[in-house]
Amino acid sequence: MSEFSSDEVAARKKAIFDSMSARGQKAILRKGYERWDPFQEPKDPIDIRTDKTNRTTQMLVREFLQSRDSDRISNAYSRGVLEIALGIVNDDDRFIGMYEFAIWHQALLKAEGQDEGTN
Repeated sequence: MSEFSSDEVAARKKAIFDSMSARGQKAILRKGYERWDPFQEPKDPIDIRTDKTNRTTQMLVREFLQSRDSDRISNAYSRGVLEIALGIVNDDDRFIGMYEFAIWHQALLKAEGQDEGTN
């Protein structure tokens, strides 16, 4: 909204506020009218989020599944891969914990000579 003067922005903001329902106005007032920005840019869609390698969740899942033996891949396996990929890309503590545990467990198996694969 930089092409408008501050007076024009204020007038437009008030017009938007006045056209809202009483319930919507109440929610704005509770948060603070001055802090409310009806002109803010929308956030990036979730499917554009990437991990540290700049890969989207979809790219990570596709690459991973293509690197696996196709006889082992089931619907449940694929859903698990997608779920943890989403969690890692979104930096969700639950999935970071699962990922770190899996790495730790793999190292434990290797240290005890049990690294022949999973059951």
